[in-house]
Amino acid sequence: VEMSAQKNVAWKTAVPYGFSSPVIAGSRIFLTGVENETLLTIALDRTTGKILWRKEAPRPRREEMHKPNTPANPSAASDGESVFVFFGDFGLLAYGMDGEERWRLPLGPFNNQNGHGSSPIVAGDVVVLICDQDTNSYVIAVDKKSGRVRWKVDRPGITRGYGTPGVWRNQIIAPGAYELTSYDLKTGEKLWWVGGMAWQVKGVPLIEGGTVYMNAWESGGDFETPPQVDPWDVALAKYDADKDGRLSPQEISKVIHGFGDYDLNKDGFLDRAEWEAYIRLRGATNNLVAIRPEGKGDLTSKVLWRYRKSLPNVPSPVLYGGALFLIKDGGLLTTLDPKTGQVLKQGRVQGGIDQYWASPVAADGKVYLLSQGCKLSVLKAQPQWEVMQVNDLGTDLDGECFATPAIADRGIYVRTRGWLYCFRLRP
Repeated sequence: VEMSAQKNVAWKTAVPYGFSSPVIAGSRIFLTGVENETLLTIALDRTTGKILWRKEAPRPRREEMHKPNTPANPSAASDGESVFVFFGDFGLLAYGMDGEERWRLPLGPFNNQNGHGSSPIVAGDVVVLICDQDTNSYVIAVDKKSGRVRWKVDRPGITRGYGTPGVWRNQIIAPGAYELTSYDLKTGEKLWWVGGMAWQVKGVPLIEGGTVYMNAWESGGDFETPPQVDPWDVALAKYDADKDGRLSPQEISKVIHGFGDYDLNKDGFLDRAEWEAYIRLRGATNNLVAIRPEGKGDLTSKVLWRYRKSLPNVPSPVLYGGALFLIKDGGLLTTLDPKTGQVLKQGRVQGGIDQYWASPVAADGKVYLLSQGCKLSVLKAQPQWEVMQVNDLGTDLDGECFATPAIADRGIYVRTRGWLYCFRLRP
């Protein structure tokens, strides 16, 4: 319950800058980072925190990057025999547990103005990665032993996103702009989809008891009634002053703010496809959705429930102690009934009022919330949650926490801007 730089620290290790979360497999902990413009994969000993190896990835380009992003945001994935990492400035790489490179697969460059955030996952004998961007989005499955592409499926109409896929039976469940989509794990065939999602998705599907829960929030998606937008032909007749069949920033300056968000191919104009994407964006809705991943085709009408208020921006929910826990910026914590979506309790985590990027994690009858300012709140994991302790780690742990903590070995692993901490009760 209580943690600080002096209390219940099993070990701490200086690590390079980056926001990827610690990933535990076997006797190793894996992180990615960036140091002096170099992209790194790092393995640490799980017991002592000692760095066992560091491997440099090629960096042939520099992605455009949103301020809170880093070139090392996607987290690693491991099956206990290999570790797989993705950098938007290069692509996918695989290493053995001893650090020997097994294969590399260059990908990109990508047209995503905020930089990438999607993490790879291991599903059966493939590594799966979502590569969503403003143009030419796709999902790819790669043989985990050879790096050979098993299948690659285009995602037409889906623009920039930062979601990580989930797995249910033989399905890859892939979040994306406007819809949640299922693909056959073996072939990449599109199986089903659910519409009515937000236009930028950052989280990972939560799958429990045959139900998929997916949170998606982005600014502009909270309208009860989405604003009406003229069809392309009407907009062209209204605003195309020079009659060149496209719309410039000057022609629609009073209609659209943030022109660059809608100029998907970055040519300085909007064409029909981009205007239709703008219409879709303006109609996007923020929600946490619960569905049964069964059947084929459009399952939008078969959604179990939707919840639309007080949603997190980046953190995914956790289901524990009979409730879904959602943490929103400002320290607003909501618990929902997983069967109905009804609010069970909502309130501010006093002492933890801050921005949140890390997802909640849970164990031992407790839920842990880690804020950007490294305030680590410990709650009783029950629908009518109670705050047990708020550990203000910010001063001690160099002030910034973006990565989701990992829990193992009766301890919790917390990454800050420059350190990886293992907190554990001493015997």
